[in-house]
Amino acid sequence: GRGLPGAVLYELHVGTFTPEGTFDAAAERLGHLARLGITHVELMPVCPFPGRHGWGYDGVAPWAVHEPYGGPEALKRFVDSAHGHGLGVVLDVVHNHLGPSGNHLPAYGPYFTDAHRTPWGAAVNLDGPGSDEVRAYFIGSALAWLTDYRIDGLRLDAVHELRDDRALHFLEELSVRVDLLGGDLGRPLFLIAESDRNDPRVITPRAAGGLGVHAQWNDDLHHALHALLTGESHGYYADFAANPREALAKTLSGGFFHDGTYSSFRGRCHGRLLRPDIPRHRLLAYAQTHDQIGNRATGDRLAASLSAGRLAGAAALVLLGPATPMLFMGEEWGARTPWQYFTDHTDPELARAVREGRRREFADHGWAAADVPDPQDPATRDRSCLDWSEPERQPHQALLDFYRKLIELRREEPAFSSAELRICGEGDCVQLHRGPYVVAVNLGDEPVPLHRGCDTLIASWGEVSLGRDLPPESVAVLR
Repeated sequence: GRGLPGAVLYELHVGTFTPEGTFDAAAERLGHLARLGITHVELMPVCPFPGRHGWGYDGVAPWAVHEPYGGPEALKRFVDSAHGHGLGVVLDVVHNHLGPSGNHLPAYGPYFTDAHRTPWGAAVNLDGPGSDEVRAYFIGSALAWLTDYRIDGLRLDAVHELRDDRALHFLEELSVRVDLLGGDLGRPLFLIAESDRNDPRVITPRAAGGLGVHAQWNDDLHHALHALLTGESHGYYADFAANPREALAKTLSGGFFHDGTYSSFRGRCHGRLLRPDIPRHRLLAYAQTHDQIGNRATGDRLAASLSAGRLAGAAALVLLGPATPMLFMGEEWGARTPWQYFTDHTDPELARAVREGRRREFADHGWAAADVPDPQDPATRDRSCLDWSEPERQPHQALLDFYRKLIELRREEPAFSSAELRICGEGDCVQLHRGPYVVAVNLGDEPVPLHRGCDTLIASWGEVSLGRDLPPESVAVLR
């Protein structure tokens, strides 16, 4: 097993990681991830969903494996292959809703309740009459992935939609069972939550009054970095765009940007201060994820609009910061392929509703309907597949080499995985002081003074040399 401290994760969608879209085809590419220095592959959901292609978040059978990917035996082969390469495997699981198409659980018992509502309708019944067996059904499925498939950790989708008023919250019960199972199996197991509440109790140990989840995604850090890189200020980016460098400094050092502060996007105060004794590896840092790319109108990655130098700067800030880094597949070479929202619903009415709803949503933001890809068009999925010829060409190859060097530094130099951090710089320049190292990132168009107290250049992007200013859109790692 491989535990979470010291990890570098890689989010992967089986259906678009390769054109074949199967576990076996994905397994053939695992050598690339091992050479990159990745420690854990995080698979997006693999439970059955309608049709052949989809993101996987509309699964209907939490104990089963999507047959078009290869089914249960192929998943086991994939996990074995990953372990053979020294890679752990994390699986994204969805406990907050099922379906809508093909969800027949309500016919068998009180699996859902109208006492709570979620964006998908009735909530999973975690606290009402009959909920003991409902909780056992979902916890049992979680433990089965870890036991029967030898998976190393689970990513829990949108835990803020797990509506549970019991004294013993579902997440705490699940974390207890996972820790006990890890002890029984003699290998580290862990849970990673997706939560938009900025509630430190999620990742606070149970002994200290928390829910005991081992880590969570930190969207605040993503939003601050995205605003700094792109200048976008719409929607939830507005709070971060006012002063993105300061927002980034706060999230890198303190964890949450909204820690009880006012959120204009929500129209209220949001979040809570993260305790200083919570290890920073319990927060995941990333410049891109399936959500932050695929939920854009055209699924455009950062590479579609940013130079290689700015992509390299983003990589340095994520990979050499104190949080646990995560990459989204293809990010390491600046993939130009989009990652779009695609579905394969077999119900014509549902397919029409998804298509029209998607276009209506983005029409409110000024997008013409013709410019929003049709989720049901097979070409939308095909466009989203990685182009594996890109890493062999420039500038992709140089960016891949830079990612590999940064991950090597993080692995070999303890300062880069420690909580010690001091941030300075001004304008479009950010400097991270990590023990004896300085990570200087110039995202702007003008040269800036390079830190003078260092005598060794460890790694760089751009025409960087000691004793000279740091050029535009360049990175220097100094000792």
